[in-house]
Amino acid sequence: MNTMKGGLIQMSLKGDTTMTPDQIRERMVAAHVPLIDDAGRKGVQVLCLQEVFTQPYFCPSQDAKWYAAVEPIPDGPTTKLMQELAKKHSMVIVVPIYEEDITGVYYNSAAVIDADGRYLGKYRKNHIPQVAGFYEKFFFKPGNLGYPVFQTAYCKLGVYICYDRHFPEGWRALALNGAEYIVNPSATVAGLSQYLWELEQPAAAVANGCYIGAVNRVGTEAPWNIGRFYGSAYFVNPRGKIIAKASEDKDELLVTDMDWNMVREVRNLWQFYRDRRPETYANLAQI
Repeated sequence: MNTMKGGLIQMSLKGDTTMTPDQIRERMVAAHVPLIDDAGRKGVQVLCLQEVFTQPYFCPSQDAKWYAAVEPIPDGPTTKLMQELAKKHSMVIVVPIYEEDITGVYYNSAAVIDADGRYLGKYRKNHIPQVAGFYEKFFFKPGNLGYPVFQTAYCKLGVYICYDRHFPEGWRALALNGAEYIVNPSATVAGLSQYLWELEQPAAAVANGCYIGAVNRVGTEAPWNIGRFYGSAYFVNPRGKIIAKASEDKDELLVTDMDWNMVREVRNLWQFYRDRRPETYANLAQI
C-alpha cells in the first residue's frame, strides 16, 4: 500500500469545569463519536484525537479534583469503547487520555488501537512542563516507556504529546525506531506557541523524513483563562510542507492522504540518516 488516509479531530470543551470529571468525560466522548463515525465513512485509516481528549486542560489549576479524571489503559471505559469503534471502521485510533497506573501514579498517555480493535500499546508523555499556567507535574509523572513505534495495519506509527514537540531528540528517536508517521496531540494556547506551532513540526518532518499530524483543541476554558486554544490541526509531509490545515475555532475532522513513496524519496534525496555522526554526540546525553 503506497498511500494512507489520516484523520485528526480537534474539539472545544463540552460542558464546563464545575462538572465532575465523569460528567465531562461522558459529554466529550459523546461529542467525538459522530466525528469518529464520519472519519470511518470518509475512509480514514489512522485517526488521532487531541491531548487528554476526554477532559478540559486542567493543568492551569493545582486542584486534586482532576485526579478523578484518570482511567486505566487498556482496561478503562474509553479505551474499550475506542477498540469497538476502531474495529467497526477498520481504523487505527490514537486515544490520548489521563492514565492511572496505580493510585497516585498518573501519566499523560495515548493508547494505540489497531484497525481490528486490538490494543497495541501506549506512549507516555516524556517531557512534563511546570511553568505558570501549566502545572503539569502536579498531575503527571514523566513517561517511562521510551519512544515506542507501533506496527499498525497501515503504517509504522509514533506518538509524541504536546510539550514533547519542543525536544528534537524524541522526534529523532521515534524515526530511528522506524516511524513513518508521527502524531502530536496537543493542548496549546495562542501566544509564542502559535508561532512555534507551524515551525517546529515541519522542521521535525524534514529532519526525520516522515509525515507528522498535529492536533490541538479549540476555544477557551473558564475559569482558568490562560488563553485561547487555537485549533489549527494540520498534516505536514516529509518535505516540511503543510498539506492540510483545520480552522482555529471550530470542532473539526481534518482528513488528508499520505504518500509513502515520498518518505523513501526524501530520505534518499536528503541523506540525513546516512550522514549522521552519533559517535560525536555522546556528550549531549551527559550535559
